[in-house]
Amino acid sequence: MVEQGLIRAAQSGDRDALITLLRDIEQHVYKTAYYILNNEQDALDAAQEALIRIYTKINSYEEKAQFKTWVQRIVTNICIDKFRRTKPTVSIDEHEMVFEGRQDVEHEVMLTYVSQDVQEAISQLPEHHRTVIVLRYLQELSYNEIADCLDLPLNTVKSYLFRARQQLQSLLQEYQKGGVT
Repeated sequence: MVEQGLIRAAQSGDRDALITLLRDIEQHVYKTAYYILNNEQDALDAAQEALIRIYTKINSYEEKAQFKTWVQRIVTNICIDKFRRTKPTVSIDEHEMVFEGRQDVEHEVMLTYVSQDVQEAISQLPEHHRTVIVLRYLQELSYNEIADCLDLPLNTVKSYLFRARQQLQSLLQEYQKGGVT
C-alpha cells in the first residue's frame, strides 16, 4: 500500500514522504475540523495545528490502528479542545453558488438550501453528538474506528449516533416547517 510506504519513509526521516503524506490528508483534516467547529477560520487553525502535530508526532504512530483513524483522533481532539475554549458561533457568511452552463439552476439552489440546513442543524448538536456525526457520515469512519478515535466504548458511539440522528431529524423537520430561525 502506497500510504504505508510513505508512513514508513516519513518515520525513517524522509521529509519529502512526510510532506506528500500531509498533502494527501490536508483536505480530509480541514473537512473534519470545519464540520466540528462550524467556522472557517477556526477550522483552518485547527487543521494547521493538527498537521503540525502529525508532522512532529509521526514517529509515535503505530500500525495498531489505521492511519486515518490516528489522524482523525488528533484532529478531533484538537477541535474538542478548541470548542471547549471558545463558545460556538454560527457563521453568517454567504455561501457562494456557482452554476455551470446546462445545470438545472432551481435544483442547484434547492441543494444549497438543504446543505445549509443540514450544516446549521449539525452545528446545533451537542459537541459529542456533532463529533460522531461528522466522523461517521462526513469522514465515513466505521463505528469501531470512531470508538478508537474518540477512545469511547463501541456501545457509547452507537448510542451517541442514535441520539444525534434523532436530534438531526427533529431539527430538520423544524427547518422544513420554518420553525427554526
